Amino acid sequence: MTTVRSETRDGITTISICRPEARNAVDPATARALYQAFLAFAADDDARVAVLTGQGGYFCAGFDLKTAGSGAADDWIAGLDIPEDWSDPMQDPLPGPMGPSRLMLEKPVIAAIEGPAVAGGLELAAWCDLRVMAEGAVAGVYCRRWGVPLIDGGTVRLPRILGQGRANDLILTGRGIGPEEAQAMGLADRICAKSEALQVAQDLAADLVRFPQACMLADHLSARMAPADLAAALRREWRSFAAFAREGRDGAARFAAGKGRSGDFAEI
Repeated sequence: MTTVRSETRDGITTISICRPEARNAVDPATARALYQAFLAFAADDDARVAVLTGQGGYFCAGFDLKTAGSGAADDWIAGLDIPEDWSDPMQDPLPGPMGPSRLMLEKPVIAAIEGPAVAGGLELAAWCDLRVMAEGAVAGVYCRRWGVPLIDGGTVRLPRILGQGRANDLILTGRGIGPEEAQAMGLADRICAKSEALQVAQDLAADLVRFPQACMLADHLSARMAPADLAAALRREWRSFAAFAREGRDGAARFAAGKGRSGDFAEI
């Protein structure tokens, strides 16, 4: 079963998560496929901009807690330790738990967000360079309910996008925010009508494709963290994975048993 689809047309690569029955939650197979899809995008000279989206009206509900709670993801997670000497996420790519979250690509990626972009799904959205958010979408650190830490760059990227205070609000409370508040915070770069996020993101990508690419990519790189600084920050964040062993596995099992679905913080 295909969990990720990739299509390139007119310089735009659209990468879709295809697990709508799980609100596009990412299991290990999907994480591997996403990682490989973005490596292929990076290597394709005909691909200039990528759009990351999800099928069925869902962006991504995070890592699949059913696999995490059952132990089915243990082998995948066990292979994700970051070497202490890792210092260049551009030249020495490594996968993250959600797949591409440790990559630093030369080319821009735009998130087309419908429905939930929560927990690890919010981290994937923050990994992207621009975010289009449709009416009815929601972003939030919903993993706060389950003792599952942010280990896909969320603690690194959200403060840089939102500022420390607003990042603290989302990270500590786990509350969900809609498109208007997300735009006011700086998380959503464009908002649009429901079901139009992909088209708006692809139109935005088409605008970027028109520009002289060497200049645009040079500015894009200069505006971001230095690769060594990003690597150091991701190594530091990864130490939080120890919290999953203490709290997250039990929390994931409670989720798998039916607690706290759809962002409900009352019964966790």
